[in-house]
Amino acid sequence: MSGHSKWSKIKHQKETTDAVKGKIFTKMANIIIIAVQQGGGNSDPDTNFKLRMAIDKARNVNMPKEKIERAIERGLGKGEGSQIEGTVYEAFGPSGVGIIIEAATNSKTRTVSEVKNTLERNGGVLAATGAVSHMFKFVGQITVIKDGKSNDDIMEIALDSGVEDIEDLGDTIELYTEPKDVHKIKELIIQKNLKVSNFELIYRPINTISISEKDKAQKLLKLLLLLEEIEDVQKVFSNFDMPDELMG
Repeated sequence: MSGHSKWSKIKHQKETTDAVKGKIFTKMANIIIIAVQQGGGNSDPDTNFKLRMAIDKARNVNMPKEKIERAIERGLGKGEGSQIEGTVYEAFGPSGVGIIIEAATNSKTRTVSEVKNTLERNGGVLAATGAVSHMFKFVGQITVIKDGKSNDDIMEIALDSGVEDIEDLGDTIELYTEPKDVHKIKELIIQKNLKVSNFELIYRPINTISISEKDKAQKLLKLLLLLEEIEDVQKVFSNFDMPDELMG
């Protein structure tokens, strides 16, 4: 298992913790707002696939309907609250690892300052646009729980549904799709009785940097977790690879 894939599991666990803390609703609202904005003001989930994904994920964490509707209104520039913008930062972490940071903010000045300070205090540095993103591919990711099904059965269903790549993680399988197809394919495989635990748009590493020393691993993981803790940060992606035992 690649270190990055295991990091995805850690992030999913963090989302559960955020839900308990009540933080997840704010993050979900911001994702909905940005989906409407990036769709050119399209508030119809049937024709705005990012909005459909955002609403589905919000419902999965039991976000109340009125909060979802309020977020859509804010995405249209209506209702109360300051303007939220989506932004992406690129950075290098310890050991030269590439990092992509997705944020949603009402103050890019504040957010970039927090991101920059966190990086510099923990062995990282903010990079120019394009310096890191070429190490990743933007894709849809669907996590399937095996739930007693064989790898061959899951792979057959996945490939028949239009999945581009598959990664076996032991108790789960990650399916990778074109970004625009992730919701459609998720619905197809659910209809074929596969159990989906998560689906999202991610930056998947094209190549990885191997880390085998414990102190270097701890330093990197600490930075990634600190970046995740910044209030405006939505997601953090990295192209490291390390043995499971170093993931803690």
